[in-house]
Amino acid sequence: MVMETPVGLGPADPGAGRLVDGRYRLDRLIADGGMGTVYQATDTRLDRTVAVKEIHRNLAADPAFVQRFEREAKAAARVVGPEVVAVYDTGVDPVSGLAYLVMEYVDGPNLRQRLLTEGRLSPAAAVAVVEKVLRALALAHDADLIHRDIKPENVLCGHGDRGNDRIKVTDFGLARAAASTSATQTTTHLIGSVAYLSPEQVETGTADKRSDVYAAGVLLWELLTGTPPYAGETAYSVAHKHVSEDVPAPSTVVDGIPPELDALVVEATRREPSQRPADGGAFLAKLLKVKASLPADALATAALSAPQVARTLVVPRVVERTPATPAAPPKSRRGLYAVVLLLVLALLALFGGYYLGSMRYTRAPSLVGASAETAAVRLKAAGLKEKREDTFSETVAVGTVIDQDPKAGARVRKNGTVTVDVSKGPDRRTVPSLTGQDVGSAVTALQNRGLKAATQTPEYSTAVASGKVIRTDPPAGAKLKPGTTVKVFVSKGPEPIAVPDLTGKTQQDATSILTGLGFKVAATSVFSDTVPQGTVISNSPNSGTAPKGSTVTLTVSKGPDVVPVPDVTNKKPDEATKILKAAGFKVDRQDAPFGPGHRVYATDPGPGTKVKRGSTVTIYVF
Repeated sequence: MVMETPVGLGPADPGAGRLVDGRYRLDRLIADGGMGTVYQATDTRLDRTVAVKEIHRNLAADPAFVQRFEREAKAAARVVGPEVVAVYDTGVDPVSGLAYLVMEYVDGPNLRQRLLTEGRLSPAAAVAVVEKVLRALALAHDADLIHRDIKPENVLCGHGDRGNDRIKVTDFGLARAAASTSATQTTTHLIGSVAYLSPEQVETGTADKRSDVYAAGVLLWELLTGTPPYAGETAYSVAHKHVSEDVPAPSTVVDGIPPELDALVVEATRREPSQRPADGGAFLAKLLKVKASLPADALATAALSAPQVARTLVVPRVVERTPATPAAPPKSRRGLYAVVLLLVLALLALFGGYYLGSMRYTRAPSLVGASAETAAVRLKAAGLKEKREDTFSETVAVGTVIDQDPKAGARVRKNGTVTVDVSKGPDRRTVPSLTGQDVGSAVTALQNRGLKAATQTPEYSTAVASGKVIRTDPPAGAKLKPGTTVKVFVSKGPEPIAVPDLTGKTQQDATSILTGLGFKVAATSVFSDTVPQGTVISNSPNSGTAPKGSTVTLTVSKGPDVVPVPDVTNKKPDEATKILKAAGFKVDRQDAPFGPGHRVYATDPGPGTKVKRGSTVTIYVF
């Protein structure tokens, strides 16, 4: 029989021989990255070689990261294709407390190791590798999954048939899980990833399908030239170049790059996302056109060669014996031994099958429709562990089991885990208060709540400034289903109103007219010889339009400016003159003939008479 040569576990391997979750035996340390450690392992249940990634202990201490890691692993498992490293299982080891991911084992180096040993690739070879990377991205993008961390370390070069490499992309979705934790990563890992980050990831931390296109374009650049387009001593310096500089054409570094391939790399790495191919599929279609233009004989050199794993052939040694006597009895004993041996093997097989089938397994109890408390009791009685996941439901009451995995009646290993989805009730999002906010902030606030903003509806408002939100429909505080549309009403400012001419109206009538139209009223009084007291002389503004709620000022007549003549009788002439002038009068003095001129004995008009201010009063002196 043929046996794999066992790989020794060195003292540097922290997981030497450890069994993860009672199933996966760690055989050999493969790699240690920024998020976790990867081992070659054996699935003892299925007896197959797998790769197991365990997250670092500092990340395992963050429950939010562990939940995000498991969700992203489940999402990555949906991406199935020959260019994608398959995801088999995920969970948390009850002994170490570390979250783990079980993946297809790819026998071969990653693309970074190949570049370090073999240098840059020919254009045809680079196209062949990136074609497979883009096929993997196209599958992921069709499933609305973004990789976020395309780089040579995440591209594996497995050994295929006839010496050809099987290019496979790994770690789909796990970059987003890593981004959700505040745990510090190593500088080396950060610089390694930042070389492929798109400008929008650097500036805003957001990524979409075009961000993966950018990273794939940088990867193609590196395969053609041997190095990434940007380098620096710090992650910041490299990130700054992604934002501030355009990726140059590969032909500026290496001669012999076809112009069509040059142009495609430049297009895929444009700083503005809208100028790149829309997704992995669009990039792949453009790449295939370029590939068709390359010389056919160059394609034969596209595959990366890799050494095969050493194998040892163990052949049982057969020793021929010559019986002393060729009589029948020895032959009969040999046959009896064979029969006994077969019976023993058969019994062992039966016992092994019973152990593997019945002794190690039980049946999952029925949990759907039961309360979460009842489900926990049933699982404990069946000798099983519970992994609870809370899920929104429009139809199932809060605290009731919606689904289970494995299903009721399915075989599950004793002391194994059953995932239970428990209803959180309907998912409802509260409409936030948006009054007074600008439209952009209001739309963002609704989107952050999982709601949509309808076309803005303009309205006049005296209370809310133009361009700001007046109200929403449904109103603030309403609880809605995710994705519900909320109408946003936006202020056009105060409504313009025609201003009437109120000249000749009484102040009371004019005020009533203006307040009825929605104006505020102010009044100022002036003397008038021609307009009766209490009558409007003018208003400002007195024509055109003014915003509703603005102020119209009325000028109202106080009538003629008249004052009473002071009594200056018996006053000395100079004193009387002074008093009259202070009251606003002009003074004319008339002295009696032969009088001494000491006293005022009369005035014209007489004392107390009301006359217009500025009139002349005659004093008579004796």
